[in-house]
Amino acid sequence: MDFGVVLQTNPPAARTVQLAQLAEAHGFSHVWTFDSHLLWEEPYVIHSAILNATKRVTVGPFVTNPATRDWTVTASVFATLNELYGNRTICGIGRGDSAVRVTNGKPVTMSELRESIHVIRELANSRPVEYKGATLQFPWSRGSELEVWVAAYGPLALKLTGEVGDGFILQLADVDIAAWMIKTVRDAAAAAGRDPDAISFCVAAPMYIGDDWQHMRDQCRWFGGMVGNHVADIVAKYGEHGAVPDALTDYIAGRQGYDYNTHGKADNDHVDFVPDEIVDRFCILGTAEEHIAKLEQLRALGVTQFAGYLQHDNKEETMRVYGETVIPALSAHVTAKA
Repeated sequence: MDFGVVLQTNPPAARTVQLAQLAEAHGFSHVWTFDSHLLWEEPYVIHSAILNATKRVTVGPFVTNPATRDWTVTASVFATLNELYGNRTICGIGRGDSAVRVTNGKPVTMSELRESIHVIRELANSRPVEYKGATLQFPWSRGSELEVWVAAYGPLALKLTGEVGDGFILQLADVDIAAWMIKTVRDAAAAAGRDPDAISFCVAAPMYIGDDWQHMRDQCRWFGGMVGNHVADIVAKYGEHGAVPDALTDYIAGRQGYDYNTHGKADNDHVDFVPDEIVDRFCILGTAEEHIAKLEQLRALGVTQFAGYLQHDNKEETMRVYGETVIPALSAHVTAKA
């Protein structure tokens, strides 16, 4: 299992770069950042600084969307970063949440998401692509490599992920829900003639090492509110039962709206509807041993990466314990002498 960190690009940008360096030092393989241009600083500028300040980690947005940037511009960013720093980028993409909703926009359609994945991936892999009636290619790009991982919750998005995604991003760590969604993606891949084992499966959730459960829950309750935005869309489209497990949809019954000004922040004041049980199920909290136990369950489902959100007051200590205890416990063990 690989491990990533998910950072917000809050000022000062040097702080985000510092956290990325710490993540690399503690053995994390991926550094992801939010992409919401009004709420936080521009991620791709900071990605360049992170790549310049590190040697090994793979860097990308968690997640971008096809609505706020021209697809060819997005592809150009990745191809340029790969030319500068080697092939150390990755693209997480979804239909759009805060980046489009803050500007009174709306998520893109499934067909737009599907087409954007194809255009971005082909161009960023130094290949030609048909786009708006023309064949396009970056004449300056040679040997660029980019995987596109799709963030999804609903049935149609999960199906699309299985059909075209290089990876699946599930933003919650509930074991039962993860099992259902991973199976749905795998089934869609098989039905499309793809090898399900070729898809990467990334579970992402707040990770907090500690023993004060009420404090940890309060620091991570925002995550249930963020997930609730997507769940509310699913319920509005499909109704309350049947499309996805009730375990995912039941908790939003008390949801009264959402303030994107506190999106993704520990002090979010619109998440009182999220009960402790959901925080415990969606996040990974507690001692190192408790983290390891839950991660082993997720790995058994086929999860290939855990990406931990660090939007709380214990960033450095959590990364340290992961580097010294959690990551080694979930790594392959090789003996010096058999």
